Amino acid sequence: MNALLSSPLAMLFIILAIFLVPAWRILKRTGHSGWWSLIIFVPFVNLVGVWFLAFVKWPAIDGKS
Repeated sequence: MNALLSSPLAMLFIILAIFLVPAWRILKRTGHSGWWSLIIFVPFVNLVGVWFLAFVKWPAIDGKS
């Protein structure tokens, strides 16, 4: 079990499951491309992405009104 958790590849998949999958789902629900979730791994760009997401129109929500 310790050998599995010390593997860099296993840790990569754990980190992807913890951060990337929820971000992907949130972005898809707002009507944006899920590929934008990859910016969460780029320092400082992820902060700009959060601010952008907070103030941009959401196609899935704003298009219904």
